Amino acid sequence: MSKKTVAIIGASADRRKFSNKSVRAHVQQNWEVYPVNPKGGEIEGLKAYSSVSDIPVSLDRVTIYLPPKLGVQLLPSIASVEPGEFMVNPGAESDELIQESRKLGLEPKLACSIVNIGLSPAQFPDE
Repeated sequence: MSKKTVAIIGASADRRKFSNKSVRAHVQQNWEVYPVNPKGGEIEGLKAYSSVSDIPVSLDRVTIYLPPKLGVQLLPSIASVEPGEFMVNPGAESDELIQESRKLGLEPKLACSIVNIGLSPAQFPDE
């Protein structure tokens, strides 16, 4: 069985950030993880993509860890990759983001994607 694929938008190399903990959590749960950060480079040993549209595979999940104003700007590119699910983590949601994502055919799931896969952010140290 092939691994599930996830793009983590707003992924950070800073291990204190929830977006970094999400990268580690999804890897631990055997997902194929695609960190997305405009700076590119590497996050937790994985190639970071500057845009979700640069990822060369279809995505089972896109999960977003960005301030709502930034998230809204990325919705068209997220919708264009037609992810199986679109998760909006605590702090990334706003009425505008939810309304705009629905207009684009995305059904936002408001939840912590780390908890959603059966783990806790507390399991991932800040070091």
